[in-house]
Amino acid sequence: MEKIGVSGGAFNLPHNFHFSVAQEILNNDKDFSKIIFVPVGDKYKKDGLISAEHSFNMLKGVCDNNKKFEVSRIEIDETEQLKAFQTLDKLSKVYSTAKLYFIIGTDSLKTLDTWANLDYLLSNYSFLVYRRGDDNFYEILDSLPKIQKYKSNIIFADNKIYSNLSSSYIREEVK
Repeated sequence: MEKIGVSGGAFNLPHNFHFSVAQEILNNDKDFSKIIFVPVGDKYKKDGLISAEHSFNMLKGVCDNNKKFEVSRIEIDETEQLKAFQTLDKLSKVYSTAKLYFIIGTDSLKTLDTWANLDYLLSNYSFLVYRRGDDNFYEILDSLPKIQKYKSNIIFADNKIYSNLSSSYIREEVK
């Protein structure tokens, strides 16, 4: 079965680490046919974000140069901000013959147990988790009681490239 990685976020601004992790996933598992980057829409509530259109165009500039990278407008074109499970549901209809893997960092894993419709999300989709900084995937996973029964759907990417680099950090350094 075809595998597709889905990387969602504000991408305020997209940086090399986003693309390096995506490429490493493709290199490590040849069953992945592509990585789809899904920038949040303008309805996403977070201070200091650039426009969704600008994020989309920056992602597109990179994705156009890699035939296995795509950028989706699925959240940008919605009238309300989608939750992760809604985005994945919509993408699963488009890619009905593929298995979707939501790509997140260990920083997001730490709060996964607070996500909307958690049981549905973890029952229907797999998560591919890459390490951020010195985070320990297994310690974080074991510290979240609500997701223990779904551990088989939460996979450590075991990325060799890792960083604490974040869009927030880059924005602060530019200031």
